[in-house]
Amino acid sequence: MKTLEAQRSVHIGRVVRNALVFGNRRRTLVSDSSILDTVDHLFVLLGKRKVDYLLVGGIALLQYVEGRNTEDIGLILSPSSLAKLPEVQITDFAGGIFEGLQIDLLLTSNSLFEIVMRRYGTTRAFVEREIPCATVEGLILLKLYALPSLYRQGNLVRAALYETDLLTLIHGHQPELEPLFQELAPHVSATDLAALRKIVAELHERIARFGKGF
Repeated sequence: MKTLEAQRSVHIGRVVRNALVFGNRRRTLVSDSSILDTVDHLFVLLGKRKVDYLLVGGIALLQYVEGRNTEDIGLILSPSSLAKLPEVQITDFAGGIFEGLQIDLLLTSNSLFEIVMRRYGTTRAFVEREIPCATVEGLILLKLYALPSLYRQGNLVRAALYETDLLTLIHGHQPELEPLFQELAPHVSATDLAALRKIVAELHERIARFGKGF
């Protein structure tokens, strides 16, 4: 996993604290004064116990785009690695609580998550420490994979947020997308893949309109 120089000085604890203080706080039981210590303790434990993990979600996204207000700490890790963290209370199939702080858990028992962790990780320098973090391509894969489910659930607000994340990643970094569609193909239906290609084509049209102006 290659170490890259951070483009932005992202302080994970402060990002989470600001999002919770100015948000609705529904995702945490931790107090404002202890958020920084709680976030720091989480990553200290991950390091001390030699847990293999990859940071994803909104915090990882902030390494590549600006202006994303997020309280999401998302981690890809294996079930055996999760067993090294008995302090994390599992709340549902995709979540856990660590000292009152909500964590989004993506387990490598899902084959796409395992691929992202193995092929689409790097090391990024945050203010607190260097952390294994998803690449631009890894984040795009995860956003695309999640979109069909969000639409089927009728979660249009979150789907729109994910599409905006995709727009900013594609516009800002211009990654090769066809290899990502090929990577994604075995993990979604042909119908969903076609719909995702259409969404990305529409995002490219929006980017082109932005470049031309009105």
